[in-house]
Amino acid sequence: MPTPSPSYAGDPVLVALGAAIRRARKARGLSQEGLAEDSSVERAYMSSIERGLQNPSVMKLVQVANALGLPLADLIADAGI
Repeated sequence: MPTPSPSYAGDPVLVALGAAIRRARKARGLSQEGLAEDSSVERAYMSSIERGLQNPSVMKLVQVANALGLPLADLIADAGI
């Protein structure tokens, strides 16, 4: 299991972003494992992102958005941040 980002783990912004990723993933019928594979990240890391425990880089977020077939801006807007 990846170590949470200690300074930001659980921050409302990261929790909202993770929830937006989870909603988009489920809307597309993707498993967490499938999205992780399509995004080139570890499944455990994807789980931590969705729970708001990680502060992913912009490039990781772009990879996730691309795997979801969405512009990153749409994920950010859905998260309300």
